[in-house]
This record gives sequence, C-alpha cells and structure tokens, in this order.
Amino acid sequence: MSGQLLVAGDGPVARCKHCGKPAVGPCARCRAPVCGDCCVLTDGGATTFAICLGCERRGGASLRSPWLGLLGWIALIVLGLGAVAAALVLLR
Repeated sequence: MSGQLLVAGDGPVARCKHCGKPAVGPCARCRAPVCGDCCVLTDGGATTFAICLGCERRGGASLRSPWLGLLGWIALIVLGLGAVAAALVLLR
C-alpha cells in the first residue's frame, strides 16, 4: 500500500505528496493529495481551492489562466460556427 496508512481500523488514509502527513484533500491542478501545510489557497475564482506548493511554484496560486484558456476555445468554436452559418447564407 504505497502512500496510504491504516488508522484505528478506518480505511486507508491518503498521504501528502510533499511531506507524507495525512492529506486533507487533492490539489486543484494536479489532483495529488496534499496536507494543510503543503498547500496555498487560490485567488481569483468563484470558489477557494487548495493548490500544492509544486503547482504554486510553476504557475502561481490563481486558476485564472485555465479559465481564460477554456473561454478562448469556446470563442473559437462560436466563431467557427458563425463562419459556417455565414457561408450557408451566402450560398443560398
């Protein structure tokens, strides 16, 4: 059982990927289990999430960048559908 520990007859406990303490939840970016000492709270979102220290070093404590990427893809799809609709109207 790599990364897990049995405590008082309960089920397995996830361990923090950084220090090995019992984890309190997953990182919002990489989904790895982290403890309260090895994470930072996000800013700029509708809800507060925990991000592990490794992900925070790579990209900061904000989830704004992934949301902007998603909105960019949605905008490209809408523009593509608009171009198809315009072409169909012109071909009538």
